[in-house]
Amino acid sequence: MTDANTQIKETITSNDVVLFMKGTKEMPQCGFSSRVAGVLNYMGVDFSDVNVLSDEGIRQGIKDFSDWPTIPQLYVKGEFVGGCDIITEMTLSGELDTLLEENGVTFDKDAADKIREANG
Repeated sequence: MTDANTQIKETITSNDVVLFMKGTKEMPQCGFSSRVAGVLNYMGVDFSDVNVLSDEGIRQGIKDFSDWPTIPQLYVKGEFVGGCDIITEMTLSGELDTLLEENGVTFDKDAADKIREANG
């Protein structure tokens, strides 16, 4: 597990925004991963995706690392943010905008507003 742990730490420290997900941001393999990747893609967030389906060590390792049982998992500037439900709530409340702004992550504020309008 040390190998996966090291790989996870390196990934989240060398990328501003990382989504551990089932599939890729271009081809999500589950609805929850698709929702979070879709929000990030729509908002124009530059993020790295890690396909947990391609590495069982990472798939279990990320759950142990974050002490969070489900995937997807979003990290911003090395900090665990949450899974699909939390990211959805944060997007709709504007908290995700604030988190990204505070961490210097570029995103399309108009797109974020459109998501809120469509779900308001």
